[in-house]
Amino acid sequence: MSATHFYDVKLTWEQDRKGILESSVLNSKIEVVTPPEFPKGIEGIWSPEHLFVAAVNSCLMTTFLSIAENSRLEFTTFESNAVGKLEMVDGKFMISEVTLKPILTIRDESSKEKAERVLSKSEAACLISNSVKSTIIFEPQVKIEKVLIDNLTI
Repeated sequence: MSATHFYDVKLTWEQDRKGILESSVLNSKIEVVTPPEFPKGIEGIWSPEHLFVAAVNSCLMTTFLSIAENSRLEFTTFESNAVGKLEMVDGKFMISEVTLKPILTIRDESSKEKAERVLSKSEAACLISNSVKSTIIFEPQVKIEKVLIDNLTI
């Protein structure tokens, strides 16, 4: 695999504060707008700010999946909540921090330490997190799956 890759994205303005994102290698398009917190912003549609936070969060997931597979970590669920903080810094708006809160569910308590290590490695290796100047706040949680046997929770 080459160490250099390129990702093409075309943006076409439609009307008002709305445009369409597409790529020559992707099947779907994404509507993107100015968020409602800004003048003439539009509610209910993805904004660049949402996409920025989504890029960091989805990169964490894809990096985790790769490292978990290579580490032979068994898990039952992975989800992650992320919040980006937009604020004025040195006279410019920026997403100054992104808080990532992944929740990983495993079956076996004995794998908890390994799971925590894999999560930590995933955050450190995430190429999107490593590419932005926002502070990344990482608050992982590992849960042990409760098993229901004969109406008893174990």
